[in-house]
Formats: sequence, structure tokens, C-alpha cells
Amino acid sequence: MSGDHSDAPIAARVRQMERLLEERGLVIPGALDETLAAFLNRSSPANGARIVARAWVDPEFRDRLLADAPAAINELDLSMSGGLHVQDLHAVANSDREHNVVVCTLCSCYPLALLGPSPTWYKSESYRSRVVRTPREVLREFGLDLRPEVEVTVWDANAETRYIVIPVRPAGTENLTEEQLADLVTRNGLIGTAPV
Repeated sequence: MSGDHSDAPIAARVRQMERLLEERGLVIPGALDETLAAFLNRSSPANGARIVARAWVDPEFRDRLLADAPAAINELDLSMSGGLHVQDLHAVANSDREHNVVVCTLCSCYPLALLGPSPTWYKSESYRSRVVRTPREVLREFGLDLRPEVEVTVWDANAETRYIVIPVRPAGTENLTEEQLADLVTRNGLIGTAPV
């Protein structure tokens, strides 16, 4: 997350809440900071890449992922919460005829546990407003020029619901291991702004 926001009003409220919890003996001093640090250390695009690679090699897992993403990722010992607030997760799959892209038009809601810290451009007002109105133009700016017949669906994340894109598996990867496939997947691919 960019910038120092320690003087923001929400930061003051968070510090006050931490102090009250510690004073009342509900949490050990420093425990909240340790929990947050541990969560952020486990948050990585590598988690999302593991999910995609498994979906590519295991059609039954892919079906479970599309039907109930939180339960499916739990099979890989992953979750959205990391011990923090739990959000709903939906997986959406790209195909030769459909391309999915994710945005949060209100702020920057994002599956942090699975994709790591969000990129600066994802939080920008330009991306948030333009990808909804002119998704093909924005995707072209990312270097992704889709054929005219490909339908583009824009998914708007929010505080309760997050999305992860399952990109199309690249041709010629049939002999790669699951780990090698995971190495091909990028954070932008998981958001839908890049192919794999």
C-alpha cells in the first residue's frame, strides 16, 4: 500500500480501538500488529497463481472453484481471511469467447490474500472509472487487444465480494507441471488485464 497514512482519521480510530482492546485485556499488546504482519507476509500473487494452475490441471477442482471459490481454495490451504475479516470470493473464467476483468469502482477492494498488495494503477481513479465505460480501450493500453467477437465482462468488487480471474491456459503448456504453470500466472492475469 502506497504512502504513509498514519495521520489519517481512520488510522487514529484504529490506534484508539487497539489501545482499548489492549487496556481491557482482550488482546495482548502488539498481537494485532503481529497478526497483520503475518497476514501480509502470506499475501502474494503466488497464491492466486497456485489456484489457477490447479484449475488448469484439475477440471473437477476448476468446477468446484467456479461453483464455490472459498471452499475450493480451502483445499489448497488458502483463504480470503488470513484470520482477518472474511469476504466472499468468486472465480470467473476466461474463454475464447469471454474475457473477464476486475475493478472496484468505489475504492480498491481486492483479494489481498490471494493477489498480494494491489497495484497502484488498480487504485487509480482513471482505471476505476474508465475500465467500466471503455474496457477494451483500457485493456489495449495494458497490451491486451481482444478480438471483436470476444465479450468483455467487468466485475465490480466491493467490501463483501472479491473476484479472481482464471485466465485461459496458454497453448503448448500440456507438458508443464502444476508448479511450472503457476510460474506463468501474473497478478495482472488474475485481475484480467493481461493474458497468460
